[in-house]
Amino acid sequence: MNKYSVITVFSLLMLFAKSGAADQMTLPVQLDYSLIKKALVTQLYKGAGNSAELWNDKQGCSYLKISDTRLSGQTGQIKLVNNLQAQFGTGLGGQCVTLFAWSGMLETLQQPTINPAQTVLSLPITKVTATDREGRSVSNNKIQELINRFVEPKLSAVKIDLNESRADIEKTVTEFLPKENVAEVKELLKSLKFSSAEANDNGVAIKLAFNAPAKQAAKKSAAPLSAAEQKQWQASWQEWDAFLSKAIQQASDDTKSPELRDALMETLLESRSAFQAGLKDHDANGDDPVRVFFTHTWQRLAPQLKTLAKELPEIQGLRYMTFIAATDVMYELENIGAPLGLEISSDGLRKLARILIAGKEQHDKAK
Repeated sequence: MNKYSVITVFSLLMLFAKSGAADQMTLPVQLDYSLIKKALVTQLYKGAGNSAELWNDKQGCSYLKISDTRLSGQTGQIKLVNNLQAQFGTGLGGQCVTLFAWSGMLETLQQPTINPAQTVLSLPITKVTATDREGRSVSNNKIQELINRFVEPKLSAVKIDLNESRADIEKTVTEFLPKENVAEVKELLKSLKFSSAEANDNGVAIKLAFNAPAKQAAKKSAAPLSAAEQKQWQASWQEWDAFLSKAIQQASDDTKSPELRDALMETLLESRSAFQAGLKDHDANGDDPVRVFFTHTWQRLAPQLKTLAKELPEIQGLRYMTFIAATDVMYELENIGAPLGLEISSDGLRKLARILIAGKEQHDKAK
């Protein structure tokens, strides 16, 4: 489990103890087109310059390639526009001799679709249009044949599969929950499904459905950390602090933005004082320092991080967009979260701190 996953889970799991529960819940999530594009690049556009080779003759003399994909919404579907290159050649004396070369544009409309088991989100093609640079339809029969044979299966193969994620999610999540809630989490993850997916102007709006525990966990206050627990927490927090400082510097280097670095460093400083106040005894009748920190921080940072993600190269941008999407989910869960034992509050932080301390002790003993 990498540390980016730890940060995301740390945020998400604080929310699972909202009052009220139902047998089934739905969670709306908006996937921006910039995030979907980065998923396309990760799964399909793996060639030089973010190109995808849809077909080749195994000798490199003939091929069909797409590149420079652009995404938008159109009539409830995803519109992909790609540069399209086709070449036909033959090997002669160890060299490729080009017989014919063509370039133009490939436009596809793709409908977000959920499989019958509601576990896979795919993007099957409903329309394919190929034109030359002057906007004329493809007249070469060989190129049209290759488009018919290879464009649809390749582009339609991109998917989001919940079945591929459940085991990793479970492993990560259960490390941060009270042991009495682990069984509930496993059942929840088994029930996780896509209930709808609709393309719009900005991305794809999906809904995740899951079965929440029918019972409501009794809300219990958590005592402030003792002096010994505070010492153990500080030792663990120093590792987090060093990692976060390094991550902030990396974000600044990625964006060449001292403004973002300053905002993130300010957030880190605020987290130190907010978490410390939450772990200690404080005025229960005033504003909870942990809840105030999370709410104000995300409202301030989310716009900056979304702008950053769209400006970065594909892999770096995907890292930020994934974190943003996960944190947006966190805020949705604040409204409908299931009672799994943790919440965004000082009590929730104290419970989580004790779970982490116990886990570290077990890890140290096993060495």
